Amino acid sequence: MDNSVPRVTPGPVAPQAAPQTATSSAVRWRYALLNLGLVIPAQLSSFLLLYYVDHLRLDPVRFAALTAAFALYNAVDNPVIGHLSDRTRGRRGRRLPYLWLATLPAMLGLALMFNAPFTGEQPGALLLYFAATWLLWETASTMLGTAYLGLLPEMFRSFAERSDVAVRMNAVQVVGLLLGLALPPLLAARLGWGAVGAGLAALCAALVYGNLRPLFERPQAAPAPPPPLPALLRLTFTNRSFLTVVAAQTMRFVATGVLASGMGFYVKYSLGEASGAVTSLLLATAFVTAGLCLWPWHRFVARPHGARTTLLAAFALSGLAVLPLLWVDSVAGALLSTVLFGAGLSGMILMGDVIMADVIDEAELRTGQRQEGAYYGLSGLIITLGGAVSAALFGWVSQRYGYDPSLGTQPASVAQGFRFFMAVPPLVGAALAFALLWFYPLHGERLRAMRARLAQRRAEAERAG
Repeated sequence: MDNSVPRVTPGPVAPQAAPQTATSSAVRWRYALLNLGLVIPAQLSSFLLLYYVDHLRLDPVRFAALTAAFALYNAVDNPVIGHLSDRTRGRRGRRLPYLWLATLPAMLGLALMFNAPFTGEQPGALLLYFAATWLLWETASTMLGTAYLGLLPEMFRSFAERSDVAVRMNAVQVVGLLLGLALPPLLAARLGWGAVGAGLAALCAALVYGNLRPLFERPQAAPAPPPPLPALLRLTFTNRSFLTVVAAQTMRFVATGVLASGMGFYVKYSLGEASGAVTSLLLATAFVTAGLCLWPWHRFVARPHGARTTLLAAFALSGLAVLPLLWVDSVAGALLSTVLFGAGLSGMILMGDVIMADVIDEAELRTGQRQEGAYYGLSGLIITLGGAVSAALFGWVSQRYGYDPSLGTQPASVAQGFRFFMAVPPLVGAALAFALLWFYPLHGERLRAMRARLAQRRAEAERAG
């Protein structure tokens, strides 16, 4: 953190009262803590595959097909909601109303998804129930996520401040990963998935509402509304910096989606461990490691070398880390692999939102307007494809290797199938992300020049105002 920047506590929530100088440490922590209420649901949703397929005995191919089809809905709701938030005008600003209003519907949808009243014996009813509750959860969660991330580049203007916030956000995120990924299998074994879903949904609602009040928005220098959605789509999808970053982020979510959704199957069928405690141990190890590595990444890589170099190193490490899962046949071997993956994941989550903030700043320099909602909405659209890819791969692997949840004993080929699923897609995704980031243009002298021009423009606007 740059200690030379004065600390100022923000005033009222209304955007016109927002401070123009740097935020206080307390505000940065409250912003980060709110992230916990968003991370837990996102990670808990990774168990929908295990809940609906292995627990309720839904046909995995049907589930995978429905999940992949959800990507079509995300092709609409992410950019539309982001665009609407950019166009929202009110006393509380553009982002905060969505955080206040969408929290309860999002958490209700989360709880309902894990309390299905049907089983795989009624596949049609179960699929319809899942689709309806998922639509409620996904729509409201998109409002929350887009609004929350849209505040990051607006509240925190310098790289030093953003990277400091990123460390706090992602330290909190590691706790969320533990609560949302490592803990649920243990709790579900004792309490059932319904109680886990409802309990964590209530906790997340409290976390969001408990940390909302210190958040603020800045007055908009350009009061004119953003361009229409078609024109905005043209601007973003011709932005090389944006496309490079979001494609690399998609590969990250393919890797983490496979890890989260496939770990239970890998432990049960590839390692032969029926206990949910082993799944929790492996996931917890990955995310505790990620938390412990945040400061070293920030201190020794991100601060001296920037976001792009950090992400290149992180993707390289995470890709190599999953390779041993193809052949290790012990919990100890899998544990070592997850430690290395967690170290790589730490760098990915640390710089993911920071590098997107640079992209948004560059777009402001070009257009004169801040359009965080549009960029994060479109980013969410493309990144969601990572989940669709993971689901489609699971459907293909389960069918190709003979996995059938209705069987008491699975064929021997299933063990190798889940080894393939856990290792090959994340490895390929990491390699693609590395290649994409290698050609990311907004780094080095170009990034420094962009920041200097943007600071000059903002200073001129303040003097004119």
